[in-house]
Amino acid sequence: MKLEGKNAVVTGGGRGVGRAISLALAAEGANVVVNYAGRLQPAEEVVKLIEGMGRKAIAVQADVAKWEDAQRMIDTCVQTFGSVDILINNAGISKPAMLHKLTDEVWDEVVDIQMKGPWHCIKAASKYWMEKKYGRIVNVTSVAGLVGTTGQIHYAAAKGGIVTLTKSAARELARFNVTCNCISLGIVTTEMTTTLQQDEKMKEIYMRRILLGRYAEPEDVAPAFVFFSSDDSRYITGQILPVDGGYGMT
Repeated sequence: MKLEGKNAVVTGGGRGVGRAISLALAAEGANVVVNYAGRLQPAEEVVKLIEGMGRKAIAVQADVAKWEDAQRMIDTCVQTFGSVDILINNAGISKPAMLHKLTDEVWDEVVDIQMKGPWHCIKAASKYWMEKKYGRIVNVTSVAGLVGTTGQIHYAAAKGGIVTLTKSAARELARFNVTCNCISLGIVTTEMTTTLQQDEKMKEIYMRRILLGRYAEPEDVAPAFVFFSSDDSRYITGQILPVDGGYGMT
């Protein structure tokens, strides 16, 4: 198994893409901290599935936009499993609004979770990585962060920021044998994209842009996270991998 003996933290690990990532990492041998912000039940379900694979898992409530929460979560991983080897910064929210209607409060909420959250988690874990001389960081951006999007200027700005956050962290932490990479997602069938899934007009528009002609399932994108979490990618850092069905190239 590619991740035997490794310990991972997956933010937003109880639902959608995070759920698929948590299960994929466990299937390759990792123990997993399944982070959730508000809904315990989905996280607990993931924990039970991972335990059923013979791996260890715990659900940890934390709002990664808050430094104290992020620090406690990372420390809990180390205290429970002995180390933190892999950090998947997946947590995010989407609250669409046209820019002239967007409030400061919604801007701050979306940007804090999507940008401040990964920074907090990387900062909290870095002291362990510097000592151990090992770490794997996988951040999540999206097509919106690369080309922009209508009605989500705050989300797109945050996801664009993740790209340079990734590159900067890769530069700072490389000397400690820590890699930091970024996966750019398109439209994945999760609760966050329910409107796009149900709106036939929007679906028609997006199907013209997605070369493979369908939305992704969470299980379609999870293998890329395993790749960047494993030693298969040991000589790759500071890079962006689009896993979007070709959406980003059209």
